[in-house]
Amino acid sequence: MRIGDIAQRAGVSTRSLRYYEEQGLLSSERTSTGQRTYAESAVERVRLIQQFFTAGLPSRTIQRVLPCVDSGEASAEALALLEAERARITAAMDDLAAARDALDRMIHIAQNPSAEHCPALREPAWAPFEGAGSSAGAQTGAQTGVLTGAQT
Repeated sequence: MRIGDIAQRAGVSTRSLRYYEEQGLLSSERTSTGQRTYAESAVERVRLIQQFFTAGLPSRTIQRVLPCVDSGEASAEALALLEAERARITAAMDDLAAARDALDRMIHIAQNPSAEHCPALREPAWAPFEGAGSSAGAQTGAQTGVLTGAQT
């Protein structure tokens, strides 16, 4: 079966099939003119590879699990790989949930501004800046000749 035929039957692009070959997930034979040909069983293999990708597995893990599929026996190593990938995905989901919760808090604050969360609401915009006011007052007092306790 030619690359276009398998791509159509498996519902993937020819580029995906070339990538699968490059990653060692799929094999083909070459004709004398260099065209790829695949066995009929390649359609099911491509669908299985797609399921692994849909499950969030990277190609390097898929490559290590496929021999178990071929032999029909799950090895302890393959099961450990799958469990590790599940733990990685769970951790990523936890991180995304935390990010979503932080965004929810920010949305709530934006919809319900309060002085606790928004510095601009703590003092009116026309209130003088404390640092500028105290130094300006000290300068004004010194300029007018008024003595303060520190100057005596």
